[in-house]
Amino acid sequence: MLIRPVAEDFRIIGFFMGRVFAIFTVASLVPLLWAALAREWHPMSSFALMAGCYAALAAIGLRSSPKVRRLDWSHGMTVVALTWALAPLVGSIPLLLSGHWSGPLDSYFDAMSGLTTTGLSLVHDLDHLASSINFWRHFLHFLGGQGIILAALSLFAAGGGLTLYHGEAREERIMPSVTSTARFIWGVAIVHLVGGVVALTLVGWVTLGFSPMRSAFHGLMIFFAGFDTGGFAPQSTSLGYYHSGIFEAVTAVLMVAGAMSFGVHYALWRRNPGSVLRNLETRTILGSLGFTLVLTIVGLAVTGVYSSISGLARAGTFQLLSAHTGTGFATVSSAELRGWGGLEYGGIAIAMALGGMGSSTSGGVKALRIGLTLKAIGNQVRRVLLPDGAVVGTGYFQGSRKRLTPELAQSVMAVSLLYVALFLLGAGVGMAYGYSLQHALFESVSAGANVGLSVGVVDPTMMPAVLKLVFMLQMWAGRLEFVAVFALIGFLLAWVRGK
Repeated sequence: MLIRPVAEDFRIIGFFMGRVFAIFTVASLVPLLWAALAREWHPMSSFALMAGCYAALAAIGLRSSPKVRRLDWSHGMTVVALTWALAPLVGSIPLLLSGHWSGPLDSYFDAMSGLTTTGLSLVHDLDHLASSINFWRHFLHFLGGQGIILAALSLFAAGGGLTLYHGEAREERIMPSVTSTARFIWGVAIVHLVGGVVALTLVGWVTLGFSPMRSAFHGLMIFFAGFDTGGFAPQSTSLGYYHSGIFEAVTAVLMVAGAMSFGVHYALWRRNPGSVLRNLETRTILGSLGFTLVLTIVGLAVTGVYSSISGLARAGTFQLLSAHTGTGFATVSSAELRGWGGLEYGGIAIAMALGGMGSSTSGGVKALRIGLTLKAIGNQVRRVLLPDGAVVGTGYFQGSRKRLTPELAQSVMAVSLLYVALFLLGAGVGMAYGYSLQHALFESVSAGANVGLSVGVVDPTMMPAVLKLVFMLQMWAGRLEFVAVFALIGFLLAWVRGK
């Protein structure tokens, strides 16, 4: 029987959402300051309106004053799911008022795409977008990739923090407490921010001939989208705009760093690479990278898309790496990518679906789930083939020696199947609107796995409104990895039908 939520339940949820929206209020002052310094007065007023809306939501939530300021599991998951649905709605205000989006749905689509680090976009005339608006698009990647919940945990150290942490699809507690883990993740982000922006700025200034200010701007934007595996770019041609192998190489390092779990970052910082190489997840992602790269390169070679080996290797490797890390940068146009077929198309699509490591900024099914699923299947096959009474090992190494229990195997398989269902949902709707299976499935995987590569289905002039809504649902559910979404649905059902 469903138990109907009482007033105290709503006060608890409202109070903690108020805390999170207080963080968004502070975050929204950053683009406001940017617009003021750039003398972009119209965007500045839209950021002020956005900050005011966030502040109003924060004030309403914080005034709820529950008796017990501690989250249980269902409350925390509901807070996370609602935050990720409402925060981009308010965050879309500057996009809508800029005039570069066709309407509220398109601007909400891009804000959702930004916060979920997807990178699909419905913007018009990106090349002439105000710098502060462009900054806000990329800053959404940073907020979503590092996790605004993590910021709330770091600053407030609120009770029930572990629930919020897991609700954001974070699974590793690297440090003794979730708060110290959150602060470590922010520390990793700051170190990469400094190193990545400096490196990209130098490449833009020295190699590409950009002015220092322009180099710094592009370096910062590409860092936000690269390390947070988002995929937005300041120019409409994505990374193809720079025509630079060095720029692509530096960006590739940031993409790989963003797709690595923060547990791996911690082990590398502790100078313990041996344990990283022993991890099931590391071996799985290296295997899937190799497999999908071979598919992509062989497919491109067979179809003769590129006349030179260097061009083939460079384009194929970068697109594959961008897909597998869940970043969504491209050095080729959507039209050119649409022309790829066969093996290379399949290699990119599989890489997008698999994604990066768990507890990273990447999306997709995640390497650890793939590794555990394969191991569970292998164990089952061995049980069938070996004589009765034979012992089949169930251990695996992931930071330490662990046991693959039947419950864990069921859990990872269930989430993996949910991702498959999510991908098929978007593909089915796309096909209903006349897109081919190949293109509809590619774009659906890109949305559901929070990647952002596109073959032209996501288009500001032609995309059906229903398909936009479906892709937004995919971005939201894929980013939260379903648990928080189901918790919200359960809470709403209990509210409507509970006793």
